[in-house]
Amino acid sequence: MKAVILDGFTTNPGDLSWKWLEEKCELTVYNRTPTEKIVERCEGCDIVITNKTPLTKETLARLPECKFIALLSTGYNVVDHEYAATRSIPVSNIPTYSTAAVAQLTFALLLELTNKVATHNAAVKNGEWSSCADFCFWKTPLQELFGKTMGIIGFGKIGQEVANIAHAFGMKTVAYTANPDKYKDAQNVEFASLDTLLEKSDVVSLHCPLTEKTQGMVNADFLGKMKKTAYLINTSRGPVLDEKAVAKALKNGEIAGVGVDVLSTEPPKADNPLLGCENCIITPHIAWAAFETRVRLLGVLKENIFAFLDGKPINTVNM
Repeated sequence: MKAVILDGFTTNPGDLSWKWLEEKCELTVYNRTPTEKIVERCEGCDIVITNKTPLTKETLARLPECKFIALLSTGYNVVDHEYAATRSIPVSNIPTYSTAAVAQLTFALLLELTNKVATHNAAVKNGEWSSCADFCFWKTPLQELFGKTMGIIGFGKIGQEVANIAHAFGMKTVAYTANPDKYKDAQNVEFASLDTLLEKSDVVSLHCPLTEKTQGMVNADFLGKMKKTAYLINTSRGPVLDEKAVAKALKNGEIAGVGVDVLSTEPPKADNPLLGCENCIITPHIAWAAFETRVRLLGVLKENIFAFLDGKPINTVNM
């Protein structure tokens, strides 16, 4: 059995091990794979493992030996899973591995917007505290989260964990989901329409999948319904935001600040409109990347591959 990992570096830059897979398969690992090399590197392989390297219908049609596709991610839009199903090729993803980590970064972004920790740390190290006439100072207005309203769009496992943390901060929680009845037993959360959520929320946090309906959802109309004092947080998918509209809203003072871990194109182009915005914090898609989270990811990958080898694939998205 031959296996290839097309883009293993971000998942395992050297602090984890592929040994368990090497013991089961003839394995080749590539840190990254350019589009023109995909077919060449997958030729003859029974198992293809990918994170962000795309496997289109055209590519898969040139890989007759492929029997199983294992994703290093929860999202599976990089694989033509419907075509794979016509070939009886199971496609397995990694569900729910990053719930705690993504919820944690959601609040890291929010707390940086409300407390400006990096700004104040830099000021202290630049000597501003040492030369201060008082025992303290602050560079920007500071805000408590206690008593404010967190609006959560998408109420899957990550959205639910964000709600739990918000409650621990003493925040009120409003959620918008297409299936509120599914969560009728949820505690400390009010379900509302999208417009009501935007009207009420001091923080709007996105935890929805990228679909035709959600792509570009955060547009000028959406932003115009938010409070001018509200913050927008996106740890879901970059294309959910109309980035030009968000940049314009920031520059015009229509919202107070933005924190994002994802962008429409990654890595971003130099002309991405959010890169030059004040009160916009951008992290490089790291919510999932904690060591413990990646250990968990590889644990699920191992389960997925071993289940396939036993003839009983699990976590399949197309069968």
